[in-house]
Amino acid sequence: MQEETGTLGPTPLAWRRLRGASPGVVFLGGFNSDMTGSKAGHLAQWCAARGRAFLRFDYSGHGASGGRFVDGTIGQWLADSVAVFDALTEGPQILVGSSMGGWLALLLALRRRERVAGLIGIAPAPDFTEELMWAGFPPELREAILRDGLWHRPSEYGAPYPITRALIEEGRNHLLLGGPIALDIPVRLLHGQRDADVPWQHSLRVAEALTSRDVQVTLVKEGDHRLSTPADLALLGRSLAALLGEDAA
Repeated sequence: MQEETGTLGPTPLAWRRLRGASPGVVFLGGFNSDMTGSKAGHLAQWCAARGRAFLRFDYSGHGASGGRFVDGTIGQWLADSVAVFDALTEGPQILVGSSMGGWLALLLALRRRERVAGLIGIAPAPDFTEELMWAGFPPELREAILRDGLWHRPSEYGAPYPITRALIEEGRNHLLLGGPIALDIPVRLLHGQRDADVPWQHSLRVAEALTSRDVQVTLVKEGDHRLSTPADLALLGRSLAALLGEDAA
């Protein structure tokens, strides 16, 4: 199968797509990541080998897309996700969201209930701007962000990246864990217990909040935040195959 590439909209948003069988699979990446990562690449190969439709893309300010990362918010990246989903997919879809992409996948599923047939969250991080960032920031850092509108956070994955006041404040419009997440689709949550960015207990909270009765959480004892080792990717493939009713081999 040949992967198509293109851009969408005035930003523009970069995307790659495989045409194939339905339900299709849509990958939503993490905060400050892009669609060329190991999980997205593995899913592209997995779907190509099975003739399965697959879509991956970069949010604005990420990867090959236009825009500036510093201008991004959860609402903007959700709007990007909805636009790409609506324009480039047909029929039922399985959403696979990694970290922030898990939050966006839940939000997207709530907005497109009739077309989302299932969801996989990989270290899903709903509400991370509030609970995993703002709540843990010391008072002096909060004051600096409120005053300056920006803080560059060190990262073990590369250069420091900006955390903006807009990211924090706009994110409060999309919080999910304060009440039920009203989705009645199969959901699989995969989380490493050595995750230094999103505690594995976060997935248990997501599972508890979901109204669906078909929710499973798989904890990987030696897994880190990325869950991108060969064994982790094989687990992702098995989880996706089970949702699609396919053989995982």
